[in-house]
Amino acid sequence: MKKFLLACLCILGVALALLNFKGLAFRGEFDSFIINFREDISQRELEASLQLIASQIKSMPVLNSIFSHQERVYVVKGDKNTWKQLKKLPLKQQVEYIEPNYIYHSLEVPNDPGYSQQWNLRSINVEQAWDESKGEGVIVAVIDTGVTQVPDLAKTEFVEGYNFIDDNKDTRDDVGHGTHVAGTIAQSTNNNYGVAGIAYKAKIMPLKVLSRNGGTVADIAEAIKFAADRGADVINMSFGGGGDSRFLREAIRYAYKKGVVMVAAAGNENRNAAVYPARYPEVIAVSATDAAGNKAPYSNFGAGVDISAPGGSESGKIIQETINQESKQPEFIGYIGTSMASPHVAGVAALIKATGVDNPDEVRAILLQSARKPEKDPLNHYGAGQLDAARAVKLALRGKITLRDFLRWLRDNGYLNPGFWLDGGAVALLPKILMVVGSYLFAWFLRNYLPFNFSLQAGLIAGSSGLFFLQGFYIFDLPQWPFRIMGSSIPELGNILWGSPSLNPLFASVLIPALLIVVFLQHPTLKWLAIGSSLGVASCLLVSAFTNPWVWGLGYGGLSQIFLLVNSFACLGLANLAAKTATPHILEKDKSYPSHLSEDKPYSY
Repeated sequence: MKKFLLACLCILGVALALLNFKGLAFRGEFDSFIINFREDISQRELEASLQLIASQIKSMPVLNSIFSHQERVYVVKGDKNTWKQLKKLPLKQQVEYIEPNYIYHSLEVPNDPGYSQQWNLRSINVEQAWDESKGEGVIVAVIDTGVTQVPDLAKTEFVEGYNFIDDNKDTRDDVGHGTHVAGTIAQSTNNNYGVAGIAYKAKIMPLKVLSRNGGTVADIAEAIKFAADRGADVINMSFGGGGDSRFLREAIRYAYKKGVVMVAAAGNENRNAAVYPARYPEVIAVSATDAAGNKAPYSNFGAGVDISAPGGSESGKIIQETINQESKQPEFIGYIGTSMASPHVAGVAALIKATGVDNPDEVRAILLQSARKPEKDPLNHYGAGQLDAARAVKLALRGKITLRDFLRWLRDNGYLNPGFWLDGGAVALLPKILMVVGSYLFAWFLRNYLPFNFSLQAGLIAGSSGLFFLQGFYIFDLPQWPFRIMGSSIPELGNILWGSPSLNPLFASVLIPALLIVVFLQHPTLKWLAIGSSLGVASCLLVSAFTNPWVWGLGYGGLSQIFLLVNSFACLGLANLAAKTATPHILEKDKSYPSHLSEDKPYSY
């Protein structure tokens, strides 16, 4: 018994030290605090506590909203100094907790002031796609009227292109069409200026083949080969015509064999067939939808159409920065057409390519399979459906959890930052370590009865902490619940199943260890797992009693602390008794008794 008490005192001392450990708290942004008063205190006690807080910090807490009255959730303005004052107040019996009222911001919503006008990007769910891909490392060739680097393309990376009309390297746009198209694909984003682009970390290769009067098949075919030979991953062609060209067809097949994804506009004649080059099987043909998601009045449909994307209409245009045809000055202009729909698909193709999908057939399949299917489409207005960037990127990443992706995910979610753990990012690290150490310490004090085998150690971990570092994991499209189950100790399983931050008394008690021991005590291996679990639960409950004494139905504080301590000692005593019962009492053999002889045979001197 003395050994047990000594082990408990060791763990208790560290637990008390942890209570005063401030870690690296308050890394987030906040300007107020949440005060969650207990629901079982009287109205008089509540009002007295509010007055006490107001008198000390010179600010009266107020209900957070009209829905906060029942749960008694109040908010009070303050900073770090306010926190110090609040901690000194005698409020432990009146409040469940006080914590910073952190300010969160929308994730991956660009700060470009004109983004609110880009209904087209939100309609393809691009914000969710940006969580995984922004087009890094992908080159998109824009075969068009050229591209002028207007201010909102200043931070977009360009690679060398070519002017096939004038046969030189001057690829500046004198029409505005190509610059507008390039903006949809990769407009500089999060630069506090203008609007956003879909694959804004992709690189643009400007290839000038069109003027005000159009361009020739010869120039277009050569531009396609130029792009394929110089590393383009995606080609966008927001133009079309009615003639099938062998020269153009051969150029498209050439690029296709080199792994280039080609996207083209279906045409603006509102007729039942896509134009060339969209009609070629190697090219993804794009029809246009309006702001309501319906077929745009001008868009071609039917034969050859593969997918639809926002092209706009008079009621809602596609806005990007381009150059004014007359003044040649930069201007934010709204265009409509399948020419505007095509770069949406090209931009999402770049997002897919950036995930590591190289084969153009795979990219096409991902785009088409992830498209939102219309209920009825007898005339093939939408092809496979409406473009969905988020679903496309998610589908591209399915089953592709590489080491690089995993390390990036760890970095982006803070797991590689020590402060994340010290502040309790996914879990509170120090209490978890203490639980594990405590379970091994308990086992060490019972070493005369315990074999330190794998079963015992597995039980110690399962009972004390589980694989706690898995609790906050969410990897791509894998379900989260297996990680949360594996990342929880036995007392925490109730939290996972019931979704409550407080410990469930059925799990955070001696009940489950007792059942395990009763069931497995006669099993040669599993009995040690059961005994180890009991020791682990004892350690977990003991640490929780001093770091987070909160049991469902008992509130936060004294009653929960007593409950946890009682059950901790019960688990410890149960493990001690079971260990003695499970260990056969083997009398030491007489040294004169020959060990090589069987006991069932007589022996004489």
